Amino acid sequence: GRVKMSDEEILVCAVHLGENFCLYFAGLECDALCKDKILHRVLRNVNSQLLVVRPDLNVAAFEDVTDQEMKSGNGMHFNIHCYKTTTPSAGLPVAFSIQVDDKSYYMCCEKEYGKMTVRFREGEVPEEIPGESNAIFFKKTFTSCSSRAFKFEYSLEQGMFLAFEEEGCLRKLILKKLSREDEVDETMKISF
Repeated sequence: GRVKMSDEEILVCAVHLGENFCLYFAGLECDALCKDKILHRVLRNVNSQLLVVRPDLNVAAFEDVTDQEMKSGNGMHFNIHCYKTTTPSAGLPVAFSIQVDDKSYYMCCEKEYGKMTVRFREGEVPEEIPGESNAIFFKKTFTSCSSRAFKFEYSLEQGMFLAFEEEGCLRKLILKKLSREDEVDETMKISF
């Protein structure tokens, strides 16, 4: 594994010398997020089910998927857009998009009937996000001992995480509040 010097991650920023050899720190003063890289992944819950998006039904849920279905996998293969950040302690800012039937959809959170709901809207994830966005989530490790599993905190509401809840036979993707910061909630555990 990686050797960590301490709990503090050191942020190194690009600098350039201006006229009269003044130092300028690039990017520290701005909160804008610029896209860094894109990961292509399927998202699994604690039961190894895959997250499947069905925009026509306005639903995203974790389902048991066969290898065959996964190959042709419509609505299962996510693009995870990672953004550069000046505050790494908050987690890595990411946005999720997915192709379904040749259309692009991005994940965002919206208030419906007084409750925050996860939605997939048609369109592309922005290259740059000037300030706040309802499409940004902070990727954090699920627990300090499991580096392969993550939880995703909604950037506009601290303590609200992507999770699933059982609704009949569906395991629907929702936003859920952690009651305590040290609480371990398996419904929020997402692995790639």
